[in-house]
Amino acid sequence: MTDGAPDRVADRPEEALERFRALVRIPTMSRNAVEETDWEAFERFIDALPRLYPALHSALERERHGHSLLYRWRGRADGAPSVLMAHYDVVPATDEGWTHPPFEAAVTGAGEERLLWGRGAIDDKGALVAILEAVERLVVSGFQPENDVYLSFGHDEETVGSGARAIAELLRERGIRPALVLDEGGAVVERIFPGVSAPIAVVGVSEKGITSVRLVVEQDGGHASTPPRMTATVRLARAITRIAGRPFPARLSETNLRMVETLGAHASGPLRAVFTRARRLRPLLVAVFGRLSDETRAIVRTTTAVTQLRGSLAANALPETAEAIVNTRIAVGSSVAETLDHLRRAIRDDAVRVEALDASEPSPVSPCEGPQWERLAASIRSVHPRAVVTPYVMLGASDSRHFTGICEAVYRFTPFELSAGERAALHARDERIHVATWLRGIDVYAHLLRHS
Repeated sequence: MTDGAPDRVADRPEEALERFRALVRIPTMSRNAVEETDWEAFERFIDALPRLYPALHSALERERHGHSLLYRWRGRADGAPSVLMAHYDVVPATDEGWTHPPFEAAVTGAGEERLLWGRGAIDDKGALVAILEAVERLVVSGFQPENDVYLSFGHDEETVGSGARAIAELLRERGIRPALVLDEGGAVVERIFPGVSAPIAVVGVSEKGITSVRLVVEQDGGHASTPPRMTATVRLARAITRIAGRPFPARLSETNLRMVETLGAHASGPLRAVFTRARRLRPLLVAVFGRLSDETRAIVRTTTAVTQLRGSLAANALPETAEAIVNTRIAVGSSVAETLDHLRRAIRDDAVRVEALDASEPSPVSPCEGPQWERLAASIRSVHPRAVVTPYVMLGASDSRHFTGICEAVYRFTPFELSAGERAALHARDERIHVATWLRGIDVYAHLLRHS
């Protein structure tokens, strides 16, 4: 491909779609209990890639790190490389409640309304396969990047992220410091910001920390017919209620202010005047964000969600140990230590032990200006010319957090237009993606690769 060639590479959409379907059908489900993981499915996925993408596998070097994969596409020069990331593990799913079984990869509809249904269609096989498609076709065209490109494909992002962590450490040991790292994250969305009618491409420049906090109450058990006034479960329930009644303080980070200012410039009516004066009106905006929706509330504070409870093993026995797992998403500007201190002060009970599990601090903030930001923004606009590209703080966690120690420009963006319904189906039933938007995502990656 010459420098003047177009960036559009999705020239055989039906063949690309069939490859996508073939990989969605492989049930690479991550499980916290490693012994319950079907590793044979992961091997099938890995084995399928050379058959589906032969040109890529002839031109790129591949290393295995457990079940995670690292590809190197050598460039013509020796400048700082780029890293495109994705993961191919998915959260568990059964057929129950799905419109189409999660691993059938059913296709319905026509034209712009054509949908591919399946677990991983968005999170995150959609991005991984779009990257593979872009690289395959660029290789076939004879293109070689200016600088090295690495493809980092994790196998356990949905659980502990050990694969991505190992790859990041390997690159660090080899002295490789990428110019840019791009992983899953924000998307092209509409009608999420009041007063803004244009599509919005939200690019994560940081992400919240994530820590599972265990609350533990231990006391004597006994028969349930003669309970004490304060059982372990009652004490635990009181602690949970106190946490819910004392939310973390709300504040707008510098990134959030930048997002409001960027989008405010595209707002209509009186909201434009408010949003473009975000710094002066910060207290008002904090209050507004705290009331608009669950998503906007999460933007301005550390959040907690009790996700698991455990008590007695028998219906008629008092528990000797009662436990709860509190999933915390730690706001940028805060820390694990600050979060634990807040929880202990909220609970106000020394009999409730508070322990951090798998603690991860908020990620450093990547620049929302400069050559790497502009390179990514240009790739988005090459396919979505009306989109307003804005930084934001990602509410979830991704494998990219392991790469912040070797790269200052770590971004989190999945190049698909996603509706509210499609976003709501992540980690839920009926995960699906519009085929047309997936094909356009290939073009975004192709543009980015051509400017590597």
